[in-house]
Amino acid sequence: MPPSFQKGAPYVGGKGKVAACAKHYVGDGGTTRGINENNTVINWNGLLGIHMPAYLNSILKGVATVMVSYSSWNGKKMHANQDLVTGYLKNKLRFRGFVISDWEGIDRITSPPKANYSYSVQAGVSAGIDMIMVPYNFTEFIDDLTYQVKNNIIPMSRIDDAVKRILRVKFVMGLFENPLADLSLADQLGNKEHRELAREAQGLGGNDLTVGTTILDAVKTTVDPTTQVVYNESPDANFVKSNKFSYAVVVVGEPPYAETFGDSMNLTISEAGLSTINNVCGAVKCVVVIISGRPVVIQPDLSKIDALVAAWLPGTEGQGVADVLFGDYGFTGKLARTWFKSVDQLPMNVGDAHYDPLFPFGFGLTTKPTKKY
Repeated sequence: MPPSFQKGAPYVGGKGKVAACAKHYVGDGGTTRGINENNTVINWNGLLGIHMPAYLNSILKGVATVMVSYSSWNGKKMHANQDLVTGYLKNKLRFRGFVISDWEGIDRITSPPKANYSYSVQAGVSAGIDMIMVPYNFTEFIDDLTYQVKNNIIPMSRIDDAVKRILRVKFVMGLFENPLADLSLADQLGNKEHRELAREAQGLGGNDLTVGTTILDAVKTTVDPTTQVVYNESPDANFVKSNKFSYAVVVVGEPPYAETFGDSMNLTISEAGLSTINNVCGAVKCVVVIISGRPVVIQPDLSKIDALVAAWLPGTEGQGVADVLFGDYGFTGKLARTWFKSVDQLPMNVGDAHYDPLFPFGFGLTTKPTKKY
């Protein structure tokens, strides 16, 4: 955003840009045992030091909206936490965009969800949420909110604040001057320039929904034409030994997931992946590429592996992986989070007395390209 722009105000850099959203506020990544929508147990200093910095940074850069987390902080549902939503986010950090709930977020203030909907409406709106995501029966929400405003349960000043913030973002986006989407941008989806950008970011193997490049295809494209590439999804040890391979690239990891579908008590890759590492890396020099959305248990097998690459979900450009594997570009990435040895160590953060990771926060080998351009 321009240097002269007011800090804390929402910013959108023109018609070709979108309003940014920071989420899920706050502590969503620190829930007990990593369970989605769970409780984040941490003191105030820990919350500010570990979970809040990204929000301050995004606000300073003009983020337009902040989405509240389903999770709780020390037992208090974030969707009902007035101290953190209004007191800290809006007043202390001086965020001037609008706060939005998650999908049916206010319903889940109570357990079971929607056990007392009138209370949920009051608690969520009073906490400082400006826009409520109501996917189905929106008339029920409107009727309930209208009743509470008319009966002075929720003050009109709270409604005025929400409307002002939503209108501010709409004005910044230019929605009143250009209310409809620019269809001329439709042909930009999946274009070559964007795929090259994904490749530069070392995106990974594609899926059936998006045009992309698998790691296997990328390897075949990258190696010398005289090099034979043999693919086997589940190789046994005899297959590997009998073929006398020079090198092996073992790609293992997690399937794509989101939210509750990613809950895991053991944070391991599949048994098939572990078997492949054992069968291949025990017989030939190997590099293991782990495709995952988070650190996973790998220490028991690390001694068998010659080189390890953390290649994250999501992604569609496997060529970015092949580029660094074969030296067209150097490795430069650093871990954005601590890689643990075992799940028994979790939670574990830099500065903890028991901090003893497999790979520390910020770790990553730096290599130089072996090819000159």
